[in-house]
Amino acid sequence: MTMNGQLAQSGPTFWMPSDASTYASDVDWAFYFVYWVCVAMFVLIMALLIVFTLRYRRRKTQKLQKAATHSTTLELTWSIIPTFVVFFMFYMGFRGYVNMYTAPPNAYEINVTAYKWGWAFMYPNGYVDENLHVPKDRPVRLVLSSQDVIHSLFIPNFRIKRDCVPGRYNKMWFQATEEGEFPLYCAEYCGTQHSDMFAKVVVEDATKFASWLEKASAWVESMPPVEAGAKLYTVRGCAQCHTLDGSIRIGPSFKNIFGHEQALKDGSKVVVEENYIRDSLLDPGRQVVAGFDNVMPTYKGRLKDIEITALIEYIKSLSDHYEPSPGGSVPPQDETGTGAGDAPPTAAEEKAS
Repeated sequence: MTMNGQLAQSGPTFWMPSDASTYASDVDWAFYFVYWVCVAMFVLIMALLIVFTLRYRRRKTQKLQKAATHSTTLELTWSIIPTFVVFFMFYMGFRGYVNMYTAPPNAYEINVTAYKWGWAFMYPNGYVDENLHVPKDRPVRLVLSSQDVIHSLFIPNFRIKRDCVPGRYNKMWFQATEEGEFPLYCAEYCGTQHSDMFAKVVVEDATKFASWLEKASAWVESMPPVEAGAKLYTVRGCAQCHTLDGSIRIGPSFKNIFGHEQALKDGSKVVVEENYIRDSLLDPGRQVVAGFDNVMPTYKGRLKDIEITALIEYIKSLSDHYEPSPGGSVPPQDETGTGAGDAPPTAAEEKAS
């Protein structure tokens, strides 16, 4: 299987992909134990059915026989043995369940926000990425939530799946044992683009992971403001509610909004400029555009000043009368005028209006 390049595969079986977490082998063992018990019982029952059908079929010359009496030994045998087998299955499943729900105290914690239709993975330093990067051989604890409907985070190679529910937090943990890239899916139907809601898990050794996080966290400072704003438009979830081509979603389009007058729900009007955009990010309920609901959450404490400035510069660049400074750059736009940043959102923390 490939996704954004070759994915790591080590030891896949007929039913399962490669196992790349500490408890994946236990999950596989329990699965195959139940599987082979079912196969054995199926073969035994079908064999006895065929034998009894042929051996005891009614013949014209055969006289009717009295019904056989019960056999206590036989009845105890087919009751006691399956009972012990079922109890053993329960033990294996319960032990695995407790192990999956009990994260070690030294686990590295990452907050996960699911939304239609993408993932936002927030690291302890506040950096948000659309893919999950984790260190190898260290327990990782995920705190899951959803900002719209029920989603379900599923990593086949780690044998883990847990629901992301709106209005509450769910938890899961794993410890990756193999470096590489592994697919991550939503396993709960969540709307029209459910099948596109996938990401990847990148597993690296601790040194490479720390280096990646340090560089990734500073990407805003290393890019021109307009380009950084274009990336923030996707990774911070703006694309979920605001288009770049003039069409309307949950919130007004960013196209040609800067420098123009907007009517507000309270009947007043305001010119969209730098201070208005900043206020809309930090206190979105104060000046809501007419025709839209107050559903955008605040980004106060979630966006740095440099990120707010980059988003403002990007929105300015979408205006027809925008003139970039010498040496500046504007993200290329496609034929529809939607721009490079108008792809389906790949990460988001909160729903914007």
